[in-house]
Amino acid sequence: MARPARYPVRVKRVYEPAGPEDGLRLLVDGVWPRGQRKDMLELEAWLRIIAPSTALRRWFGHDPARWDEFRARYFAELAANTEGLSRLRGYLVRGPVTLLYAAADEEHNNAVALRDYILQGSG
Repeated sequence: MARPARYPVRVKRVYEPAGPEDGLRLLVDGVWPRGQRKDMLELEAWLRIIAPSTALRRWFGHDPARWDEFRARYFAELAANTEGLSRLRGYLVRGPVTLLYAAADEEHNNAVALRDYILQGSG
């Protein structure tokens, strides 16, 4: 297991304005957020490669009752995603990171799960 991130890892809805504390802003959804233009998001990168698979995203459907199982399945996908984790690590060593997501649920979304994965030292 890798060491936890040494810089802060924050989570923020993509619809919230960028702030100076955001650091590197990474969109971690597999689908582009509705109504957002690329030039307005102040993104460092769109890391589609680290997003949950389409099948897992559809199965979850942002149902809080499926949250624990979603996390377990997503963590398994992440553990097998060496290319995606390598790209993510390249950003995590550069400074604070904000993981951006589009979901309305601020507690049950892939960015929260990804942050937890990183902070437990798996990322």
